[in-house]
Amino acid sequence: MKDKIVELTQKLEQELKELSIKIYENPELGYQEHKSAKLHIDLLKKYGFEVEENYMNIETGFRAEYDSKKEGPTVAFLVEYDALPGIGHGCGHNILGATSTGASIALKQIIDEIGGKVVAFGTPAEETSGAKVVFVDEGAFDDVDFAMMAHPNFAYNRSGKSLALEPIEFEFTGKTSHAAAAPEKGINALDAVINTFNAINALRQQTRSDARIHGVITNGGDAANIIPDKAVAQFYVRAQTKTYLDELVEKVKNCAKGAALGAGVEIEISNYELSYDNLVTNHTMDDLFVEKLIELGVASEDIKDPREGYGSLDAGNVSHVCPTIHPYFDITNDVNIAPHTREFASCTLTDYAYENMKIAIGALSLTAAEIIKDKELMEKIKEEFEKAEK
Repeated sequence: MKDKIVELTQKLEQELKELSIKIYENPELGYQEHKSAKLHIDLLKKYGFEVEENYMNIETGFRAEYDSKKEGPTVAFLVEYDALPGIGHGCGHNILGATSTGASIALKQIIDEIGGKVVAFGTPAEETSGAKVVFVDEGAFDDVDFAMMAHPNFAYNRSGKSLALEPIEFEFTGKTSHAAAAPEKGINALDAVINTFNAINALRQQTRSDARIHGVITNGGDAANIIPDKAVAQFYVRAQTKTYLDELVEKVKNCAKGAALGAGVEIEISNYELSYDNLVTNHTMDDLFVEKLIELGVASEDIKDPREGYGSLDAGNVSHVCPTIHPYFDITNDVNIAPHTREFASCTLTDYAYENMKIAIGALSLTAAEIIKDKELMEKIKEEFEKAEK
């Protein structure tokens, strides 16, 4: 099985390189990835996948599926292809997408022998308001048994955690007045914003050390001599579990409500982006993926523990509805080049990156194949998923 997957990946290499390069050369922001999505779709169709475009009414989303017509689990590979403003593919989604599409095609070539179904989800806008959230909410993963992807990085890292994320906007409405001539006739909306920040800063002492609250003022008034009647603040609230996030969000909202009451203004609370759940790694799957990396030539000492610093991922939402892994593979030759930089984007074009892309494709494909073939392993994965803290 390993030799066949390696051979298939070698044959796919040139097409996947071209896919990655074309997307690199045409960076598109979230929900604008028309060229990028079409490149993935065309390649998947070429290799026999049935593709549903405009998936879940998202123009740049897709679901590509191949069914062996034999009994077995359904595996999903998560394909990302959005870029960052100003720096293009500084997160490496051009090569990430090529890796997931490559793994889908490689597994498809052997799935008629082993059974099951392979699905490649084209998931736009991971950097902003990720489509995986919509897909999960609309039931796209309800028939998926497990999901996988591998993200480019400056080292090989096991799949770990991400923070659950709630994006909250507070809009305060007061009353304008001349700040010098008639200040007593005004109701200052900016006071409520400032008091919200102060209350949240006081709250930090009572929050867990792994939680994060950070915000900005997007509207603080127009002129110093006018008491502002509108003021807006936006916050990200993050935590390691969805359960604790819900608790913390309620406290943050109470900070804003209290600030509004104190300033005498009206308050409107909303979400300005989609909420991300925390990533719950399935360690049985992750251990198997690491075994496959080692089989394909990666030294065990080069596979690091999960990254210590982490943000929020829309793959987290997927991990709450089916067993999921989100490991990392090296594209920088162990040079610590930070993602979200032009330097990291350039690394996606190197021969070193392509060699490790092939290894990641092989490890993903072999991991999926072994799970499909081994019913007891699939049950173990599901059992861990059911018991995991979310």
